[in-house]
Amino acid sequence: MDIIARAAAAVKGRGLKVALPEGEDERILSCAGRLCEAGLATPVLLGPVDKVRALGQSLGVSLEGCEVRDPQADASLPAYAARLAAAREKMTIGMAERMVRRPLYFGGAMVASGDAAAMVAGVANPTRRVIEAGMITIGLAPGIATPSSFFLMIVPEGEGPAGAYVFADCALNAEPTSCELADIAIASADSARSLLGSEPRVALLSFSTHGSAEHPRVDKVRAALERVRALRPDLAIDGELQGDAALSPAIARRKVKGESAVAGQANVLIFPDLDSGNIAYKLVQQLAHAQAIGPLLQGFARPISDLSRGASVDDILATAVITLARAGS
Repeated sequence: MDIIARAAAAVKGRGLKVALPEGEDERILSCAGRLCEAGLATPVLLGPVDKVRALGQSLGVSLEGCEVRDPQADASLPAYAARLAAAREKMTIGMAERMVRRPLYFGGAMVASGDAAAMVAGVANPTRRVIEAGMITIGLAPGIATPSSFFLMIVPEGEGPAGAYVFADCALNAEPTSCELADIAIASADSARSLLGSEPRVALLSFSTHGSAEHPRVDKVRAALERVRALRPDLAIDGELQGDAALSPAIARRKVKGESAVAGQANVLIFPDLDSGNIAYKLVQQLAHAQAIGPLLQGFARPISDLSRGASVDDILATAVITLARAGS
């Protein structure tokens, strides 16, 4: 069973709700119809109720089983605003109400209050807006100070090691510090545990393997490793590792001295900067014909995901199912 099918099986029939703030986008409506039809979730489409339902009808999409809520007039607006104002210093009820009337913030408030298991957005909003809404309404997970993203890479059978991998951060943090890199590694390990069906084995990647080179960039990776080990001694993590030492058992035996629970068998790859992460996932996608699902946001207290503004209905559906699986794990 592939990873999307496994995620779908994990959420099917559980009645989980997913907030979809961009309810007036045709792709979102089509995805909502498919989620309902397959019994995977209850989509909550946000937008003017009459307009959303009329658009669904014009597209031939049945919204039976979906909820449609208008943030401008919803009965939960006062409660969501009060909760937000109470959680944010210097925010008045009036300020909170104006914020929650905006669909991204209403969707985030639904997730924060437990009225939805997850939120998926981004086809009509830039990533920074989705993250901003998540930060304000949901907040970050305990111990995490850096929101980040990951791609779920499904590598087919071929010359290299096939399987599912988490690549991070490939879309958000351009030049992470050692502390930020540690946050990315911890969040990625938790994401992998909820999705891969196996324990995360985290490799902090570099152009050096265990001291084969000296450079401030290598020092940053080593500092991140020390921080993760101090904060999360339960995690299998190693670094600094070159990409081949992280993935190939034969090369790991030659390059890595001593025992390593990660070298040669990593399934979570943490890149030292956005250049290397973004380039790597696109190369694997093109050269190995891998499926790249994401970017998926991580590090938040509850699951939310960003979408490319060019996302297809299939992309949105896969992201929604994966995000719900993280919520239900």
